[in-house]
Amino acid sequence: MFSEIYYLVRSKTDGSYLAAHPKTSGGPGYLLMFREHFDALSYLNTHGAGVQDKFGVESIAGSQLKGLLQRWGFAGVGIVQEPLLPKIEFLTVV
Repeated sequence: MFSEIYYLVRSKTDGSYLAAHPKTSGGPGYLLMFREHFDALSYLNTHGAGVQDKFGVESIAGSQLKGLLQRWGFAGVGIVQEPLLPKIEFLTVV
């Protein structure tokens, strides 16, 4: 996981990252990550109709994830397996 490159969706307005807030978590959100740049774009085009121009896709090395999660206070990550449905695998940081 640390040697891979991931793609994140970030707001051009306030710089915040796209996150999921599962109803069962009750706490901080999970940073949504994509394995491919085109998956992040597909997700935006499918689920962000009309607002996709307000977001950008940026890459991050797996080795930088821990610092980003701590800085933004995320509970963990949600790796998007299928952007169109979507199917997301949630992992909590310990």
